[in-house]
Amino acid sequence: MKILILTLSTGQGHTQTAMAISDHFTGRGAECRVMDAYKETNHLLSDSLEKGYLVGTQYASGFYRTAYRLAEKSEQRSTHGVPLSRLANSMVGQKLLRSILDYNPDVIITTHLFPALHLTYMEEDLQHIPTFGIVTDFTMHPYWENTHLDHYVTASSLLNYQCFRKGIPEYKILPFGIPVQEKFSVSLSREEARSELGLENKTTVLVMMGSMGYGNIAKNIKKIDRIERDFQILCVCGRNNKAAREVENLETSHQVRVFGYVDNVDLLMDAADFMVTKPGGLTLSEALVKGIPVILMNPIPGHEDRNREFLVNNGLAMAVSSTCPVDEAVYQFLQNDWRRRNLHEGIRSISPRNPTKLLGDFVFEKYGNKEKLDANSEVY
Repeated sequence: MKILILTLSTGQGHTQTAMAISDHFTGRGAECRVMDAYKETNHLLSDSLEKGYLVGTQYASGFYRTAYRLAEKSEQRSTHGVPLSRLANSMVGQKLLRSILDYNPDVIITTHLFPALHLTYMEEDLQHIPTFGIVTDFTMHPYWENTHLDHYVTASSLLNYQCFRKGIPEYKILPFGIPVQEKFSVSLSREEARSELGLENKTTVLVMMGSMGYGNIAKNIKKIDRIERDFQILCVCGRNNKAAREVENLETSHQVRVFGYVDNVDLLMDAADFMVTKPGGLTLSEALVKGIPVILMNPIPGHEDRNREFLVNNGLAMAVSSTCPVDEAVYQFLQNDWRRRNLHEGIRSISPRNPTKLLGDFVFEKYGNKEKLDANSEVY
């Protein structure tokens, strides 16, 4: 079985989700190819989109929020109403189609909206290849309604109503959860994880602000350090070396362990009692699979605002605000036994234990034997 996984380099989440899916299918004997749809077909467009996303989210957040909200309000129903997608398709469409047909996959999975739009444009040329769209946040982003794929993988069945409003029929919706590396589905006890990391066995707070280390991390660590309770802090600064140095130079009353970009987030989550983080879709999915409560702050405007709303509204997280700073939120979590119990119960009730395996099981059961497919029948 050949699986083609399309992604784009706008944030780490889409690519990490693609790699998690690829690792799972490869482990089950499938042949997989992960393709950055724009780097493969138009480097200029790829670089412009990647830099534009970083600038928009980091330095022009107000504009990004407004643009996202306007897109949400538009609720268009045709790809002809998305000028950006039409422009992008004219730049990469034919080359992308040739790459797809040359690989000749049995199934196509995309972890980003833009390749999903391209797949919709080229629908008649794909020779009935089944298509999957992975929605990598806890919301249905604007313009998913302009796509026509065979299946849509969402974070939760609680998003079904958003799908219905966008015209996506229920039989296409697969609420398996956002796929993550399967190591997040296997857990050590807190004591074992702390021992492996060389930590004391006591209350542990994990602070992690994405792969780029968003926000003023040192300032927030200093605030948390003011709380007069016995705990230790694990601080992951990602690729933000400046932030790591600033945290390392802090004088704190609590033990603070500083990390840069790491590949053992699963172990750090096992060691922690709860996590303070920005509401990125993949990080939240990893946390839910792990069963670790989260306090949310520093959302990227737009999709991460919606992630925060979803988790808080469904009793799965707490959130920092202008009137509830991070130290107050952490203090409330530490003091409130009832709230901690409810967060754990909510996570257990809503989170799939292994969303990546659920996707794999579905694909192999439905499309694993290519000879069983009737190429002239409609795919459901």
